[in-house]
Amino acid sequence: MRSERLILGKSFRRDQRRLTFGVFIALALALSACALPSPPPAQRPAEQPAAPTNEPIYIGVSGPLTGPNARYGVQWKKGFDLALEAINGKGGVRGRRLEYIFEDSQSDPKQSVIVAQKFVADPRIVIELGDFSSPASMAASPIYQRAGLVQFGFTNSHPDFTKGGDYMWSNSATQEDLSPALAEFAYQTLGLKRLAVFYLNTDWGKATYDLFRKHAEKIGAEIVAAEAYLPDEKDFRSALVRARDADPDGLVLISYQADGAQIVQQVAAAGLKVPIVGASSLHSPDFIRLGGAAAEGVLIRGQFSPEDTRPIVKAFVDAYRAKYNEEPDFFAAHAYDTMNIVAALIEIAGPDRKAIRDAFTKIKDVPSVIYGSVTFDPVTRRVSKPQFVDLVVKNGKFVPWDGTLPNGRG
Repeated sequence: MRSERLILGKSFRRDQRRLTFGVFIALALALSACALPSPPPAQRPAEQPAAPTNEPIYIGVSGPLTGPNARYGVQWKKGFDLALEAINGKGGVRGRRLEYIFEDSQSDPKQSVIVAQKFVADPRIVIELGDFSSPASMAASPIYQRAGLVQFGFTNSHPDFTKGGDYMWSNSATQEDLSPALAEFAYQTLGLKRLAVFYLNTDWGKATYDLFRKHAEKIGAEIVAAEAYLPDEKDFRSALVRARDADPDGLVLISYQADGAQIVQQVAAAGLKVPIVGASSLHSPDFIRLGGAAAEGVLIRGQFSPEDTRPIVKAFVDAYRAKYNEEPDFFAAHAYDTMNIVAALIEIAGPDRKAIRDAFTKIKDVPSVIYGSVTFDPVTRRVSKPQFVDLVVKNGKFVPWDGTLPNGRG
């Protein structure tokens, strides 16, 4: 019995020591947890602490600065910078400078998702602009929607872009407007009845072609050849021979500037001597630079001409020429408009993510180089009443079309 009491006594004291030590450890951990600092704001993107009044207001930009669509990003920056020069020169917005942080996504959906994750976690970013292509933007849309950060896809013409959520907005005309307008230009204005169409095999390209085909056939045109191609495709000779053998009256390109330039360079070798009509996505200096002499005579139904005589356009073009010593294209003008729209939004809402979203329905008739003035439709979350202008490549420039088909075509 005595030995059992000794054993029990030793066991009790050992358990008591363990219990005391455990209580000490638990208490120490509790105290250390209380002493830990709160997570930094970047880990809590929903909270946006007030910035010092002299701190800039930051805008995130996701777009291509390298890769096949890099030229578009370069033109964006020129338009942004020209707008910000005027905005900040007048004291900024609410007494604070506007600045942007441009992340190079290469317009790749995988990269645009990474950029989105970075932007939503940065409390300085009050609105995001981009991405360039609709597929790249739409891949990132769920991230912006969940975080409550406006994704202003200002070049996203895919009809489904703004359907991604109430934080998706765009001042781009949708392909539901652009594609029928292109079909009417080719068939009704130019008189091309039998059409061969080359289109990018992407979500944007397929959606654009489907809308174009439906409207073209509705108004009486015939699609005699349709060739889908991948964005990195370089050799179009076989497809162009098939198109030639279908005996079209005209060739329609639903393309970007680099691939469109490749196609027009190979048209002559295929013996296809018909007018070439392009989507407004070809309205870029790189299309002319890369296409060279083969780009001469290509027609597009676009949305901007530097020759437009409206005072707002003339003022923009003069300022652009003075700053960059070159002609502005649609994408530079559109970026310029976009930054001015952002300034108008922040003027109403302040640097607050949710308030900026709500301000889209409050801004009215914001001056615009492209549209004259901008008001947003609260249902479609797009600009109301887009307008178009017909252009042709002549002497290495996009100029207003004079109503005649180019020499050597048709």
